[in-house]
Amino acid sequence: MKFSQASLLALLLPASARFVENNEPDRINLLPDGVPEVPKDTQQYHIELAPGERRWVTEDEKWALRREGKRFFDITDNADLGALRARSTSSKAVFPKKPTLQKEINPLLSNLSKTEMEEHLAVFTSFHTRYYKSDYGRQSSEWLLGQVRNIIEAAGAQATVKAEHFAHPWGQNSIIATIPGKTNSTIVIGAHQDSINLWLPSVLAAPGADDDGSGTVTILESFRVILQSEDVVKGNHENTIEFHWYSAEEGGLLGSQAIFSSYEKAGRDIKAMLQQDMTGYVTRTLQAGHVESVGVIVDYVDPNLTEFIKKVIVEYCTIPFVETKCGYACSDHASASKAGYPSAFVIESAFEYSDNHIHSTDDLIKYLSFDHMLQHARMTLAFGYELAFTDFKALEKGHKDEEMRDL
Repeated sequence: MKFSQASLLALLLPASARFVENNEPDRINLLPDGVPEVPKDTQQYHIELAPGERRWVTEDEKWALRREGKRFFDITDNADLGALRARSTSSKAVFPKKPTLQKEINPLLSNLSKTEMEEHLAVFTSFHTRYYKSDYGRQSSEWLLGQVRNIIEAAGAQATVKAEHFAHPWGQNSIIATIPGKTNSTIVIGAHQDSINLWLPSVLAAPGADDDGSGTVTILESFRVILQSEDVVKGNHENTIEFHWYSAEEGGLLGSQAIFSSYEKAGRDIKAMLQQDMTGYVTRTLQAGHVESVGVIVDYVDPNLTEFIKKVIVEYCTIPFVETKCGYACSDHASASKAGYPSAFVIESAFEYSDNHIHSTDDLIKYLSFDHMLQHARMTLAFGYELAFTDFKALEKGHKDEEMRDL
């Protein structure tokens, strides 16, 4: 039986890419005329849907689970993530009681640019897809690394600041930009660069404007402006800062798992990790009669780091925060958490009002608010700067002294 492209897309692309009709189990196998059939991937992947809940699935079954709104780790190559630090980490993470560097940070905030973010996102969404196994995914990652390096060069920071690919076997590499500090203790700011169309990942377009093009360009803009600090470029901050752009988040947090597995095995001291996944959509929040706000995830995160982030939002953003939940393994911060590092996650809104155009051809720039993304960039820049200049040894000693006095 033959189907026209229009009728196929009508089946494949409903208004919400999270919805699938129960009586249409075979529809993702239907292809428009002239499109070669994609061979089925019969390889089995080991996934973890919740702590202790693991199963083996095919790649098609992966995407079926994602269409049902279920998130997971693909632990096929990283089943031991967290095993080393689980035996060695016992103390709770400690963070500043409040932000203190307003004098240094506020002038930098005025340099954040909506235009920069919009121009970068226009190019980033022009790739047919950023699916991590596609050549477009490889090309988009190479383009993004080029932009990161252009920012370093424009800041005159080539002597100290580096940006490199973290290589993966599937084709699209992750990116790590490193701003060395006085110590190797590290603050990580992350977003994922890949996109996906959950109906036919290898064929259909996935512009991924919000998921996670918005987070990608948000932290890119924060990276650009933090390098306008002379103290940061000279390495006068206590802690190293890393900006990460992860590959293959949509496939089960593959890129971030690989990175944090390598960090765990190398004994890296990661003081905090903040993930930005979807930072630009506010329409459903406003339609529901709620105020525009930053969504602060409060499940499966480090509570102390999350409390500090709330204080950063109150101090440096002009909109409030709202607490929300997103479930297990819902973005790359989960890889840091599993490795035993304090992590947190912020999103564009309360989770139930987040963008319903994602994972389809309709995840487009026209639905996004760059004013809202600017708020996320303000929070990201302030978060990174405050913690980069935090003396964690003194902070942890003071916390222990307080505990002793309370005994």
